[in-house]
Amino acid sequence: MARAPMKTILVADDNEANRELVTIILEREGYRVIGAANGREALDLFQQQKPDLVLLDIHMPEMNGYDAVRAMRAQSPVRVLPMVALTASAMPGDSDEAMSHGFDAYLAKPYEISTVIALVKQMLNDPSEY
Repeated sequence: MARAPMKTILVADDNEANRELVTIILEREGYRVIGAANGREALDLFQQQKPDLVLLDIHMPEMNGYDAVRAMRAQSPVRVLPMVALTASAMPGDSDEAMSHGFDAYLAKPYEISTVIALVKQMLNDPSEY
């Protein structure tokens, strides 16, 4: 049986330690991860790399996650691409706010590793156990 091609995930977070942690988690699960330190870099990588999933922090310099997700959605209106807010914004209403800007899911920091993995697999319709 042929193995499915490796899925690419774009992770954008201005906190390098957070970005590295998510990268390690996802690479251990067999995903290819590309990282960005701000929304502008994320948008550039999105255009160049055509990822299968995008994980965006909300509060980043140069371009925040809300503006980045809107720009990405505007550039690929036909393509269904899951985008997840991965953020420290965990106040009541923050999840709804993220969804209203175009995110498909919301994950507040700090997060459990198993939760990140399960959400990624769910968003990618990955049939492996989660």
